[in-house]
Amino acid sequence: MIERFGLEENVIRAQIMEWLAARTHDGAEAVSWGELRDFRLSGESLPLKDRVKGIWKPGGFSAALSITTTYRPEGAERPYDDGVYDHDFLLRYKWNGTDPAEATNRALRAAMEQQVPLIWFVGVAKGLFQPHFPIYVVGEEPTAHQFLVSADAVAHGGDSPFEEQLRRYADVAAKHRLFQGIFRSQVLHAYSERCAVCNLGHLPLLDAAHIIPDRHEDGVASVVNGMAMCKIHHAAFDSNLLGIRPDLVVQIKADLLHEIDGPMLKYGLQEMHGRPLMSVPRTRSLRPREDLLEKAWERFKAG
Repeated sequence: MIERFGLEENVIRAQIMEWLAARTHDGAEAVSWGELRDFRLSGESLPLKDRVKGIWKPGGFSAALSITTTYRPEGAERPYDDGVYDHDFLLRYKWNGTDPAEATNRALRAAMEQQVPLIWFVGVAKGLFQPHFPIYVVGEEPTAHQFLVSADAVAHGGDSPFEEQLRRYADVAAKHRLFQGIFRSQVLHAYSERCAVCNLGHLPLLDAAHIIPDRHEDGVASVVNGMAMCKIHHAAFDSNLLGIRPDLVVQIKADLLHEIDGPMLKYGLQEMHGRPLMSVPRTRSLRPREDLLEKAWERFKAG
């Protein structure tokens, strides 16, 4: 029961999110199921998500604490179509089943009625979850058996057209951060947290580079459109100074090969020319999609 912590529920929620922020660098990094299961507050165990159910309300809480979207390998279907959004720019989260009175559905509805902040854990690999917090349940679509979720850090409020426009802008920006965070965690995990080009393994220096930019029609938000790269090689790739052939061999722009500009240029770029990628996913379904590599390669040659 919640009394064992000697704290009010809203204080517990705040402390949990403070811990998550510190552990994940404000939601930029994923967290393991083991850490979520073994979380302790005031020396007492308090799991942050359920092992099986998507909606989690700890004993003694008046409303749900977290929701989870299950990880599925590339190409596999999820049991629930969470994360879709419509003209209102809000995310959707499916009920547990179709009974509105089911216990976990009532717990999430209570979070909506009380407007308390929750955590959304999105599976990015087996036993690994990308957290986004705080989120708010702001509505419900009973005929579709789903809740409406705002990924913005502020609960919806106000009815003026100006406030509505601001909310929509905030929701779009928040969803972009959410999905970019998921993309980053999936890509870095697939590449064992090492730069594909040089094998650097220091996480703070790594990015998830899009093969085709996400603003383009073919820029799918999927691990097959990404490569883990250190910040130098990511910048060089985006600037067309470094290209990746469809056979996963690195090419450096011809003009750059003849410049003299210190050890970073020599060892960090010029000596990468003609080398195969040093880190690629072990699972073939997670490797870069050939048609996306070909398009990026054509862009490199044209630039």
